[in-house]
Amino acid sequence: MPFRIATFLIASCACAAVAAGLFGPKLVWPGAWMGALAWLALDAWRAQRLLHVLRNDTAALPSRGSGVWGELSERIRKLLRTREQQTRQAEDRLQEFLAAIQASPNGVVLLDAQGRIEWCNQTAAAQFGIDVERDLLQHLANLVRDPIFITYLASWNYSRDVLIDAPAQGMPRRNHPTRLSVQVHPYAGNRRMLLTRDITSLEQAEAMRRDFVANVSHEIRTPLTVLAGFVETLQTLPLDAEERARYLALMAQQSTRMETLVNDLLTLSRLEGSAAPTASQWTRVRALLAHCEDEAKGLSSRLTPLGHRLSFTVDADSELSGAPVELQSAMSNLLSNAVRYTPGGGVVVVTWRVLQDGRGEYAVRDSGPGIAAEHIPRLTERFYRVDRSRSRETGGTGLGLAIVKHIAQRHGAELRIDSTVGQGSRFALVFPASRVREARLLAKA
Repeated sequence: MPFRIATFLIASCACAAVAAGLFGPKLVWPGAWMGALAWLALDAWRAQRLLHVLRNDTAALPSRGSGVWGELSERIRKLLRTREQQTRQAEDRLQEFLAAIQASPNGVVLLDAQGRIEWCNQTAAAQFGIDVERDLLQHLANLVRDPIFITYLASWNYSRDVLIDAPAQGMPRRNHPTRLSVQVHPYAGNRRMLLTRDITSLEQAEAMRRDFVANVSHEIRTPLTVLAGFVETLQTLPLDAEERARYLALMAQQSTRMETLVNDLLTLSRLEGSAAPTASQWTRVRALLAHCEDEAKGLSSRLTPLGHRLSFTVDADSELSGAPVELQSAMSNLLSNAVRYTPGGGVVVVTWRVLQDGRGEYAVRDSGPGIAAEHIPRLTERFYRVDRSRSRETGGTGLGLAIVKHIAQRHGAELRIDSTVGQGSRFALVFPASRVREARLLAKA
């Protein structure tokens, strides 16, 4: 302000002096007034120019100049620059926030007060079959026509979630419907945020748990019922030595069956809960097959007086890396299954070979009744049996192939199953080349 007053007085005095020098002392005051008016006109022009720039293009603000308008222009420029930086930072944070929501495995949909879509992430768009651009500001209830969802959305009672099937135009259809958990959270008045979660895997796991418990209960209840009946018979009826021996033998058979079931369950639990085996421990394939051969001959003699024609061929003296107990269990399970389900006098052929790409294949081929194609994809399910009555007769628990599958996965191997009804079956474990080497390398090491 003092500067403006000084410039005003200087301009007035200068004009007064010029007028007095040119026209005499009588025009001093008119000259002073003319100087004041000229200064005011210039000042008004500079103020008008600044207002014009502010209204039209703030980027054209003049650089720092003299006087109050120059100072004011510079301060406005700084304020605008700070505001632009803050705006860019806010936009960057918003984009980061939206990117985080887009990366979320859960769906997010923002609805306005009328229930129209304001924004949604890609997960929700895939789950509901929404086109982000086309369906913007469309009523969500018109796109998701599930009656349960529509009733829930209109109720304004969002204390719990609701479970629905994903719309047909939503996520790619599987062998079973995609199940969604949907919950709405009101915000900012009547606006709503809708959160979705794919719970298909959770429901499948829960169904598998129920089936597993039911199967275990059934498998244990059957031999327990038999044992209870024999115990009651032994307690209430006078039996001769031969009958008593027969009953005790049957009781021992049922107790062995329960023991086998419990052992298989413990094996599965251990496989699922332990760390993957390392590749530093190597085992001779011949030693594994020799153990399998001893078990298969003993099982064959117990199952049928005719026995089975067993054949073992090792094309390459190799070693496998991994847990020896698990490898032995997987190989023995495949071989014992072949012996159990092949009639007496049938052929069971066991081979080991190294493929051209360095992978190792352990295969068991039998001349049994074969398996229909519709059963093959489910053979590794726990307690799944093609013929339940025959499985119980031969002492199977229905867990053998499930154990083999887990062991194969832990060793990076592949379980292959080929079977034709009436022509037998072939089960093979194909191990990766990194877990196979020549046996002679051990002697060099």
